[in-house]
Amino acid sequence: MTPAASPPEVLRAPLVVEFPFTRSLGPVQSAFLTGLRERVVLGVRTTDGKVMVPPVEYDPVTAEEIRELFEVGTTGTVTTWAWNGSPRPNQPLATPFAWVLVRLDGADTAILHALDAPGPEAVSTGMRVRVRWAEERTGAITDIACFEPGEARAAGRAEARAEGRAAPHDGRFDDAVTGIVAAARLDYTYSPGRSQTAYINALAERRTVGERCPSCHKVYVPPRGACPTCGVATTDQVEVGPAGTVTTYCIVNIKAKNLDIEVPYVYAHIALDGADLALHGRIGGIPYDQVRMGLRVEPVWTEGGRHPDHYRPTGEPDADYDAYKELI
Repeated sequence: MTPAASPPEVLRAPLVVEFPFTRSLGPVQSAFLTGLRERVVLGVRTTDGKVMVPPVEYDPVTAEEIRELFEVGTTGTVTTWAWNGSPRPNQPLATPFAWVLVRLDGADTAILHALDAPGPEAVSTGMRVRVRWAEERTGAITDIACFEPGEARAAGRAEARAEGRAAPHDGRFDDAVTGIVAAARLDYTYSPGRSQTAYINALAERRTVGERCPSCHKVYVPPRGACPTCGVATTDQVEVGPAGTVTTYCIVNIKAKNLDIEVPYVYAHIALDGADLALHGRIGGIPYDQVRMGLRVEPVWTEGGRHPDHYRPTGEPDADYDAYKELI
């Protein structure tokens, strides 16, 4: 008996998606974050009289604008929790901790943060906790380093807070925080699957390979493993291109970080010959204002590149609109 052939290796690679988001703050969020810098926790009163912490600018029930700020306590009660035995990088604590929802004294809603506890046996719903402030505070949620078990070390500044009630606050601080940069980051391992693994491996050989649907006979490039129209698996590989037709395009005028391409430049949808789905690629070798729908282009490879660096005009006459109108 002849042993069965081993299936082709499916590619895997670590990927990072990172985007530093810069946003300005309205009067409510500005007061909240500036307050944290000053060791003050502020909430906002909703139209039904509840104090919400963290505050929002519009009532979650009525959608009315809300601006009335209240100072709440720095101690509170755990309403629910979950143990995190394996902290990830950049989480509040490097050692195991509990994620907790804490209803601060004077607030009617709970705030999510970390609780520094020796183990899950030391955490319980209903336990009393207090804010542990960061040594250096800049006007961010991280100004609360975490929560820790126990009551406040000292009484609150306002009698209302000492009695567990919220105290009105005008939201005024010196040198208020007016904007933040939120760094969003996602680390994960990506596998393109059987179809796109074959597609990527073919690109390493300077070939472009798609897959044909056995039902509607469309050729998809890049292949998706299944036909999105018919819902059946695509298994027949079809080599397409290398030349193709620009179906539509956009002119890029904003320079991207870490991308060494001078603006303006053009990114286009390109229908390779024999394909029934347009892929996107950069157009080079021609002034940006001369790129047009129907332009015939071919790939340009760089030494050691695993995919075309860009596409350039072939010098052929433009394709007739009817030849690509269904691929726009």
